[in-house]
Amino acid sequence: MNDDTFNHSIRKLLKNVGVNSQQAIEQAVKDALADGRLKGDESLPATVRVHVAGLELDLEFEGDITLE
Repeated sequence: MNDDTFNHSIRKLLKNVGVNSQQAIEQAVKDALADGRLKGDESLPATVRVHVAGLELDLEFEGDITLE
């Protein structure tokens, strides 16, 4: 195994997940604010799941997204 290649591929995946999920969450919040489903002062519980096939690895992280 090449440690540099391995670490680079993990970082690339996580960067992709981070950027794309942030954009999707921002758009979903804007849409929900525009159509009245959110007021803008909520704290939204969120869960992120990471599954790696072939490793039997299934991680779950929880946190809150606060709007104000």
